[in-house]
Amino acid sequence: MADTSGRTVGLRCEDARAIAHKVLAAADVGERLMDDVLLVVSELVSNSVRHAGGVTDFHVRPLMDCVEVEVSDASSLPPRMPGTPVEVPGGFGWLLVNKIADRTEIRSHDTGKTITAFIPLSTAVRQAPGAGLD
Repeated sequence: MADTSGRTVGLRCEDARAIAHKVLAAADVGERLMDDVLLVVSELVSNSVRHAGGVTDFHVRPLMDCVEVEVSDASSLPPRMPGTPVEVPGGFGWLLVNKIADRTEIRSHDTGKTITAFIPLSTAVRQAPGAGLD
C-alpha cells in the first residue's frame, strides 16, 4: 500500500510477495529464480515488520544480470548473523538472504536503513537443487 507520498507503508509479507511475483512474471523469469527472489522478499519484509516497525519502501527490479530487491524501514540497526550476540536467538533469515544473493548492501539514512539484495539470474547454477545452508 502506498501513502500520499508514494512510499510503501504497512506492507505485509504476502503483499510484498504478490508484488514481486507480478513484476517477475511480467519479466518472464524462471521458476527457480522466482522462488529464490520470493524467499528473499519474505525474509527481508518479515524482518522489517518484526524488528524495525515495518516497511517504509519496497522495490523489486529485474536488471540485466540480477533481480534487485530493496526493502527500507525506520530502524538504523543492521541485520545480524546467527549467534551475535550468542544469547539472542535468530539471525538465520539474514544468513539465508546472503546465501541466495550475490551481494547485499545496507545503506543508513536519516529515516532508517535500506537493504538491497542482488539475486543473480544464474542462482540455479550457483546452488545445486537440494543444496542447503552449509
